[in-house]
Amino acid sequence: MKKYNAFYSVPYVLWLLLFVIAPLVLIVYQSFFNISGQFTLGNYQDYFGSGTYLRMTFNSIWYAFIITLVTLLISYPTAYWLSQTRHKQLWLLLIILPTWINLLLKAYAFIGIFSQAGAANRFFEFIGIGPQQILFTKSSFIFVAAYIEIPFMILPIFNAIDELNPSLVNASRDLGATNWQTFSKVIFPLTLNGVKAGVQAVFIPSLSLFMLTRLIGGNKVITLGTAIEEHFLVTQNWGMGSTIGVVLIVAMVVIMFATGERRKKGGHHE
Repeated sequence: MKKYNAFYSVPYVLWLLLFVIAPLVLIVYQSFFNISGQFTLGNYQDYFGSGTYLRMTFNSIWYAFIITLVTLLISYPTAYWLSQTRHKQLWLLLIILPTWINLLLKAYAFIGIFSQAGAANRFFEFIGIGPQQILFTKSSFIFVAAYIEIPFMILPIFNAIDELNPSLVNASRDLGATNWQTFSKVIFPLTLNGVKAGVQAVFIPSLSLFMLTRLIGGNKVITLGTAIEEHFLVTQNWGMGSTIGVVLIVAMVVIMFATGERRKKGGHHE
């Protein structure tokens, strides 16, 4: 029986080796070479000794935090509302549908909406505010990034709320708890794993956003993802680009560990 199960695990192990382990090893290996191909630790010295790179690191974490916070504030009430609707699976499908559209197409669609002659500025003119500079601002970058990430936050939270035992909520209300007390003491703590999964699904990709920073943010938002793209495609300094990639991977592992589900001794969940 054990040999039978091991046979079916071969594709999974091969996939891990080829598309997860091997790229990670190559990135770490490449990070120890300078632009001339010489082995060195200089890339790491340059990264941690440079105020520019540290500022990029702070920017990446800060904007990923804002995008995640905005996404969470919109997604949790939306997921709760979805779970209470009659045709919740249909509404959920409508929210997930935009994820099937190519990211580049969505970015260009927002360029059209936010441009000087776009729908947003026409609406501002209609209500008497007048045209505004919406595109190529930090606000537009956060708005579009949050819009793109919202389905990835809603889905795990919706699943957590949908699996919540309604008798626990009813018991809380029967015991005299207010709606806020029921939410803060029963619903939110019991759906926290869905929130953590959503934070992982949004924060980690947001750390390395680079295309939106150019197309929507107009290079006013510089992140580590932008720096990696510059080093690999423009300066051809693959060693430095790999070094930044290693830092991003470490940051992602830290986030996964901090928001991951832990087990107490005895096998009980926190």
